Formats: sequence, C-alpha cells, structure tokens
Amino acid sequence: MPTISDLRVHDVRFPTSRDLDGSDAMNPDPDYSAAYVELLTSDGEAGEGLVFTIGRGNDVQCAAIEALAGHVVGRDVDALLSGLGNFSRELVGDSQLRWLGPEKGVMHMAIGAVVNAAWDLRARREGKPLWLLLAELAPEQIVDLVDFRYLSDALTRDEALEILRRAEPGKSERIAALQADGVPAYTTTPGWLGYSDEKLIRLLREARDEGFDMVKLKVGADVEDDARRMRIARETMGEGYPIAMDANQRWDVADAVAWLERLAPYDPAWIEEPTSPDDVLAHAAIRRAIAPLRVATGEQMQNRIIAKQLLQAGALDVLQLDASRVGGVNENIAILLLAAKFDIPVCPHAGGVGLCELVQHYAFFDAAAVAGPRSDRYIEYVHHLHEHFEDPVVRDQGSYAAPTNPGSGARMHERSVQEHRFPQGDVWKDLSDADAS
Repeated sequence: MPTISDLRVHDVRFPTSRDLDGSDAMNPDPDYSAAYVELLTSDGEAGEGLVFTIGRGNDVQCAAIEALAGHVVGRDVDALLSGLGNFSRELVGDSQLRWLGPEKGVMHMAIGAVVNAAWDLRARREGKPLWLLLAELAPEQIVDLVDFRYLSDALTRDEALEILRRAEPGKSERIAALQADGVPAYTTTPGWLGYSDEKLIRLLREARDEGFDMVKLKVGADVEDDARRMRIARETMGEGYPIAMDANQRWDVADAVAWLERLAPYDPAWIEEPTSPDDVLAHAAIRRAIAPLRVATGEQMQNRIIAKQLLQAGALDVLQLDASRVGGVNENIAILLLAAKFDIPVCPHAGGVGLCELVQHYAFFDAAAVAGPRSDRYIEYVHHLHEHFEDPVVRDQGSYAAPTNPGSGARMHERSVQEHRFPQGDVWKDLSDADAS
C-alpha cells in the first residue's frame, strides 16, 4: 500500500527582468518565479504542482506550501487520489491556516499547488492528460469535486449537474475534434510594456506569421504612450485584427473610463484588469461606461466567490481563470461551471512559469465537458520558459494542440530546477558574479 512519503518545495526563479520580459504598468521588473512542489510516494511515483510568483514573494509562498506537509505526508495514496474533493475541502478547512485567508492569498494558492500536485499524480497513474481524465468523469463525479458553499445563490449542485448532463451528448465527438484541431490561442509576447517600438513591430509581425488571430498589449503607465503603441500596433496589424489591452489593475473607475476613451479609436478587442481584481462593483461600472468595449478579468481572482460576484454583477465579458491563483483543480471546475451558467466565455490567463502548460487543461476540459465549443474561447500564450518543462505546450500555428502525455504539464526538468533554485542555483550565482564585476 503506497503512501505519500514526502512533500518537497523548491524556490525556482528566472531573471526575466534583465530583458523586461513580463513587464507591465504595475510590475515593471518581474523575475518570473515558481514555488514548485513535488509529492513523492513510497513506491517511487511523483506528482508536481506550482504557484507562479514574480520574485521576492516566492520564499513566502514556499513556506506556505511547506506548512501543509502534515496534511499530506504519510497518507495512503489510493485513498487520497480517490477522494480529491474531500482532500481539497480538508486543506481549505484547516481552521488555523484558514485564518490567514480565508480562502484567499498566499495560503490559498499554497493549497492549490498541493491539490494540483495530487491531480498530476492521479493523472500520471491513470496514464491520461489531466483534461481528458476530467472530461471522462461522470457528471456526478465532477460535481462531487466542487464545494458549493457560498455558491448556491448563483449555482446549485442540481444546476451544475444539468450543465454537465447537457454537455454529455456529443462529448466523444468534441474530444476527437479537440485532439485534431486544438483550441485557438492569442499571444501577449509582443506587448510587454518595456519593449522598444522596433521590438514591438517585429514581434507583432512574427505573431501574425505564426498564425495568431489576436495579440495583446500592456497599457496603463502613460496614456499618450499607450495611444502611440496602440497606433503602431493597429498600423502594423491592419484594420479588423483583434488587439486586446491589459492594464494590470492600474486605474480607478474615472481614470479607466477617461483612459479608454483615449484608446477607443484604435478598436481594442477588450480591456483586461482595468481596476482592482477585488472590486466587483468598479468592474461593473467601468463595463457599463465603456460598452461596447469588452471587459476581461480573472487572473488575480482570489476564489470562486469573487468569480460568482463578478458574474452576478454583470461586471465582465470574458473570464480569465488562472491555474495557480485559486485553490487548485477543484475550485477552477467550480469557476468553469459558474461561467457556463452565466454564458460567459473562459479565456484562461497564461504566460508566467508553467501557466501555459497548466491552463490549457482547463480550456480543453471546458470545451469537451462543460461549455462545449465556442468561437470566443482563446488561451493566452507567451513564448518564454517552456523549455524548462518535461511536457511543454505544443502549438499548431495559432492554436494549442491537445495535451497527450499523462499529467497536468507541471513537471519541470530537474536540471532547470537545480540551475534556477534561488539563491544557490548556478544562474543566480553567475548573475551575482556579473553584478559584482
């Protein structure tokens, strides 16, 4: 009878600030990082999960994950993996750790990493990619994974069952179509705020040549600079080509409305995170004021309750769930079901460290078993850091190809973990030596 023998956490950081990769109006010099967790079993298996951060906060995130070891180490593997709904609720329900949230922030993201590692282990044991494992579950098994507490005024268990049962006919055909055609992607690679105009133009042209049907630019630092960059992007990509914008929580309501009036002539596809991710009513007010420009948000949405409120308040047009911000697979299933109830497309947030690898599973599961096919579904794509993962995302022109290998895609190469471990990894030692000289 195998047991969980260890929970290991690694502080992995990449010096992306050196080239301003990932730079935006709120995060001008990020070092993309991951609190990377391994669940090891007594019979030699392992499951991996991670939380994406951007530097100094990673040590805090690692400590939060380590605080959960007592809930995991020594447990029977078969019992744990057959009851992942109860496992998620147990971690969330630790009253002393819950006090630090509840169900939000560093502790909740730590729970998500451990829950995701358990799902990765289960998918590997069953020999399936995570999305297909989830899609092949019966509707009753899926709803058993969801905590409906705080949701029932918007989504009941019976309503969730009805959504899933409605999607049952044709599911096998949709799975086959997804395996053949994938899910469309858009790219943020050209749009980082710190890039020169020359680099912006070059990357925009490359994005179009690579088959992407939409790109996204960061905005929010200076309105005239944003207008200039949007003008360049529109001239480069042509009329009618979708160009989304992302303000990364930069504005108050009045600032957002005035700023977006200035940018409206460039026909943006949506504005992402125009204000605080927790301010549901501000998002709703902005959406009313700038219509028909669409509002997208959700990457920093701290839990299913905020997702519920955003949907109830009519505060968004596009929901952008994140693979490592909430409490893991189980809570993201709840968010997908909420979005389906309110008929809002889910376009997952990606980029970061491993987020492309992780979030694709939610989009494929959503298309197969929850919301079904939608022409307004995209997955964000950023080109960097995929080489550090054993099962990197695969693109077919401007689409994500369906993951085929067992697991969730979270497993990193051991060499990458060792070289980028902070502060003792070779990459960080070399940078320290270079800075000293």
